[in-house]
Amino acid sequence: MSQRSITSGWSFAIARLSGVIVVACVIGFLLHALVATVLAALAVYLAVMLWRLHRLEQWLRNRRTEDPPDFQGIWGDIVALVMRIYRRKQFHKRRILELFREFRRVTTAMPDGVVLLTPERGIQWFNVNAARLLQLRRKLDYGQRIENLVRDPAFSRYLSAADYGQAIVIPSFIDPNIFLSLQIVLYGAGQQFLLVRDVTREVRLEAMRKDFVANASHELRSPLTVVTGYVDALADDMQIDPAWHGPLEEMRRQAQRMRAVVDALIELSRLESSTGEAPLTPIDVGGMLSFLHREVLSLDKRPHQIQLLLDANVQLLGSEQEVHSIFSNLITNAVKYTPATGSIVIRWWKDDFGAHFSVKDSGAGIARQHLPRLTERFYRVDPGRARATGGSGLGLAIVKHSVQRHGGTLEILSEEGVGSVFTCHFPPRRLVPNIE
Repeated sequence: MSQRSITSGWSFAIARLSGVIVVACVIGFLLHALVATVLAALAVYLAVMLWRLHRLEQWLRNRRTEDPPDFQGIWGDIVALVMRIYRRKQFHKRRILELFREFRRVTTAMPDGVVLLTPERGIQWFNVNAARLLQLRRKLDYGQRIENLVRDPAFSRYLSAADYGQAIVIPSFIDPNIFLSLQIVLYGAGQQFLLVRDVTREVRLEAMRKDFVANASHELRSPLTVVTGYVDALADDMQIDPAWHGPLEEMRRQAQRMRAVVDALIELSRLESSTGEAPLTPIDVGGMLSFLHREVLSLDKRPHQIQLLLDANVQLLGSEQEVHSIFSNLITNAVKYTPATGSIVIRWWKDDFGAHFSVKDSGAGIARQHLPRLTERFYRVDPGRARATGGSGLGLAIVKHSVQRHGGTLEILSEEGVGSVFTCHFPPRRLVPNIE
């Protein structure tokens, strides 16, 4: 209904009221009762308006079963406007209902469980797979907080940390042999939904892979030790034909490289199978880094400038062997991939968020697409260059797991042609003042 038709309706109503008053005045003048006649006409007019208002109110209450009243003028315009709004509302209601039904069909067909949550993490709705995986009951569990139904310390910590970038894997409270992946996804004005997936097969395959690598590494260690010993003995034997010196040295180098890979695999398997965090043994980080700095400076092939900045007078609580491995791996990588004309800055500092160790180099840098996979075992940005430098592709995986065992995180920043920065962040609870 246009604004023009509404305006004309009001004009007609005003004109009709004016006509009633004029007619009443004429009749009252003829009857010599002007005031009484006008008041009587206005009373009749008001009664008609009240009756129409009552009729409109009754229809609005019972519009599902009653037909709209047949009014003329402004009252007819009002009825038409109400009908238009009602039809629009019905259309949107049907549309929303269709979308909701389609959403339910889609989520039912999904292999994952979906739980809609309020900003307070109360359950609003869940699909069939979520009910099966989490043993949720319709109507009974609506409104319940999700952490009251999924009772797992890791899940509680996940919710408290409010870091939903990655999913967490927990054993099912129904069957400990079943593993579930849980991830919160934010949407709307503080709304959330929980994705639930059965990852039992993936967890078992990962466990089998780790067991195979650990067992294979241990089985290779003994025969490799024997081979290395015989190769060393032959290489040092002065009676060997000089023509064999080159091949024997190459055999020794390859055997040592294989031994380093096996040792790294064994160390990585040990870290992955370790439960809990690292011990709380005080470590003199300043002394350890000073020793590593002197070792690097003694190398023949190294960058021209290697700087050590010790800006924190604190000790780190942890495993000295693992911390040494963290620092050594990152410093060694920087030395390997930084040209002789480049520079390396090794820094240890502290702030309100804890202590931090970083290695900054001016090497070739790493392309952005490789950064998320750098800490995967055997992943190499440039396999040819890694073989030339003797890299195994396991160092950063060991660093990541060792840092996590100390309650910390590994941050990697890099830009091609500029260089890289590897930073280990350790929490304040892992720090104690340095004892002079």
